[in-house]
Amino acid sequence: YAALLVSGLAIGWFVRDKATFLSANGTQKAIPLSFNFIASAFGCGVLSTYAQVANLTGLQGLLVYAITGGLPLMLFSWFGPIIRKQCPHGFVLTEWVFQRFGTSTGLYLSACTLLTLFLFMVSEIASLQYVVSTLTGRSALPAIIVECVVTSLYTAVGGFKVSFLTDNIQITTVFALIVIMCGALGHYVEIDRSKIPESGLLEANLVGWQLIYILIVAIFTNDMFMSGFWLRTFASRSDKDLFIGCSIAAFVATCIAVLFGIPGLLAVWMGLVEVGDEGSSASLFIILNTLPNWVSGITLVLTVCISTCTLDSLQSAMISSISNDIFRNKINIMWCRLIVVLIMVPIVVVALKAGDDVLQIYFIADLLSAAVIPVVMLGLSSYFYFLTAWEVICAGLGGLLSVFIFGTIYYGNARDGGKLLLIWNGIYGGDWGCFAAFVVAPGGAFLFAGITLAIRLSVLKIHSIYTGTPFTALDYNPELVNLDYVEPETNSSDRPADAEDGKSKDSFI
Repeated sequence: YAALLVSGLAIGWFVRDKATFLSANGTQKAIPLSFNFIASAFGCGVLSTYAQVANLTGLQGLLVYAITGGLPLMLFSWFGPIIRKQCPHGFVLTEWVFQRFGTSTGLYLSACTLLTLFLFMVSEIASLQYVVSTLTGRSALPAIIVECVVTSLYTAVGGFKVSFLTDNIQITTVFALIVIMCGALGHYVEIDRSKIPESGLLEANLVGWQLIYILIVAIFTNDMFMSGFWLRTFASRSDKDLFIGCSIAAFVATCIAVLFGIPGLLAVWMGLVEVGDEGSSASLFIILNTLPNWVSGITLVLTVCISTCTLDSLQSAMISSISNDIFRNKINIMWCRLIVVLIMVPIVVVALKAGDDVLQIYFIADLLSAAVIPVVMLGLSSYFYFLTAWEVICAGLGGLLSVFIFGTIYYGNARDGGKLLLIWNGIYGGDWGCFAAFVVAPGGAFLFAGITLAIRLSVLKIHSIYTGTPFTALDYNPELVNLDYVEPETNSSDRPADAEDGKSKDSFI
């Protein structure tokens, strides 16, 4: 922690710049960008979550989880250029939403984004608590407090730029941890080959098939909420750099996820853990207890480094979102630094009290995004130019309401229907509840969006008939959805004569 604090403060001091405290648009090439995407995708929670999935769903579930965890990074290479063209001065998704749907939708999406970041920071602190207490047998509270102080200090000094640079430290640490783990497991671990077919972990299973849909919807939509990914998307120097960086990151992230999940299989084949064991998330640490102490020691140090770098990325993303979405970048930079410190208090409290199941925390955030994001992203298409804040907000709330209604009917009571919103039984509850929740959330969102649109258009049409005013609800507005539209320069003297209307992209450039 001391080394990370000193290096973080040093980096933050040398790169401190008000202009790049919240973002660093157009500064990063492909390779550094790929490292930053990979680092943002992994915290110390990977040491437990992937092993848990492997134990409960076998190799099939692990591969599905790994692939659906890596491929969504490609979304930013597809949607990023479109959003950067429509909103060139932004650095998070909500800025485009403000421009496309208005203030109310922007604040609504910002609240969802901040809640998602809050949950991910809770899960990171909870993961650190789990790792430290499991490996050392001691209370993790001192380590948590020190880590929060360290990251808050150097993030407050350097902002997003220092977070970007510490990502390189984080990914280097991840690679080092993988090398040490693979070497130690390959040298010291002995498995009982007769347990491989008996375990059934190499066979297909129902939950594994369910995960194909659940994780595609969950992770693909949830990544859209992650401001850290959008900050890195806008930081790319060009669309080509963004595509190359995302491609490398997607492939490497998938491979890393598989490697971190393998201990979940090995622990069963070593006879240390049973299939479906509630403590399967500790598979790696149970194996480490059978290895020399130096392996556990190095793993602990590297895990702390990974957690620290992940936490500073989440802090940076949250403060950028708060500054941009709530205060519209009009507050003094000192207030931003103060917010970084204050937000850690409730996060630590919640993580210590309710952070027992990290995987459940992830799925709560995923269900929220599955209800909110699909209709929002329709706004990128010119075919849906008629969508407004009414449809987007009602769709998200309607999607969550649909899950509650379904859960009430499916389980026969409202209490269990409410629990389904929190994925109370996990994804391994032995029923179709979780799977259906991720079907109903986006489906209900689209249904409520359609109903809201029909009501809005009907009311406006009736109003138009009775008042004699023009019906403009379906009029096309190129400023909102046309990719060829370019916002005119504020200084008209700098604009060419043929670009006065601001509609010719090529001539304007």
